[in-house]
Amino acid sequence: MTPKSLGELFDSFEREAFRLEVRADYSGSGSVDAYHAFLSGQPQPDDYNEDWISELRAHTESGRRIYRVHVLSRPLTPYLRFELGWGYRKNATGGEEFFILDTTGKPNPLDGVEDFWLFDEQTVVVMHYDGAGVVTGRETLPGGRAHEYVGLRDLALAHAEPFPQWWEKHGGE
Repeated sequence: MTPKSLGELFDSFEREAFRLEVRADYSGSGSVDAYHAFLSGQPQPDDYNEDWISELRAHTESGRRIYRVHVLSRPLTPYLRFELGWGYRKNATGGEEFFILDTTGKPNPLDGVEDFWLFDEQTVVVMHYDGAGVVTGRETLPGGRAHEYVGLRDLALAHAEPFPQWWEKHGGE
C-alpha cells in the first residue's frame, strides 16, 4: 500500500493533526510572495491565507484539532516575524492552536529532531528542508514508529507555552 500524501492525510484524519516546526526559516516554501510583501512593509491583505483558514474551520468546527509547536529562539529571524505575526495570528482565526517552545538562553529539549506532522497519533510524516527553507522531501514513517513521535509531541508541549501569551510578551522583539 502506498503512503497517503500530506493532502490526503489532511482530508482523512479523524481526531487531530499535530505539527512540530524546528526551523527559523521556511522562506523557500509556501507563501513566498506574501513573505516579500511583509518584508517590504505592506499591510496584510484581508484575504491572506483564506483557503487554509476555510479548511481549518471545516476541520475544527467538526471537532478535529489542528495544533503545532514551534521551537525557536530570540531574536526572531525576519521569516519568523512574518510567520508568527501574519501566519499564526491569522490561522488562529480558523481554530488552529499554536504553542511556542522558546529556547532562548536554555537547552533545546528537542535538539536534532526534524519537522514532522503526526496524524491521529498513528501516521508520521517527517519533513525535509534544504538550507533555504525549501521542502526537499516528505517521508511517511512505518506505523510502528508513531509512539516515538507521540513522545516528542508530548515533550514539546510540556516545554511550550500558548502562542497568545508568548506573543504578548515577545511579539515586538
